[in-house]
Amino acid sequence: MSASPQISPAADHEIIPATLLRIFVGEQDHNQSHPLYEEIVLKARDMHLAGATVLRGPLGFGRSHHLHTQKILRLSDDLPMVVEIVDTPEKIEGFLPVLDEIMTGGIATLEQISIVRPTNKQRTVAA
Repeated sequence: MSASPQISPAADHEIIPATLLRIFVGEQDHNQSHPLYEEIVLKARDMHLAGATVLRGPLGFGRSHHLHTQKILRLSDDLPMVVEIVDTPEKIEGFLPVLDEIMTGGIATLEQISIVRPTNKQRTVAA
C-alpha cells in the first residue's frame, strides 16, 4: 500500500513516496544484440514506468577490482553504466522479475525516496 502525496502548507510542492531502482552494469554487458543498459530502459518504457536515465561513469571497478577508466592513456571499452528508474514501490516491484530475466551481469539496489513536485507552477509536457 503506498502513502498518498503530502502537500506542504508552507511550500508550493507535494512530496510523493517513491522507489529508486539503481542498476550497475558494464558498457559491454549485452542481452542478445542490445547493450544491457539499453534493454533495461526499453523494458521499463514498455512497462510504462515513470522514467529511466542512463549515466556513463568515467571511472569505476566491480567485483573483479579491475579498474575501468576513460583516461586517454588507459582506454577502456567497458566503462561503468548506471541505469536509474524511479516510480511507485509497486511498479518497481513489478519490474524486478523482468529485470531478473534480462540481467546478464551487474547488480541492482533499491532505495526508498521522496519525489518533490511543484504544485503551483504551470507544467509543460515534453513532446
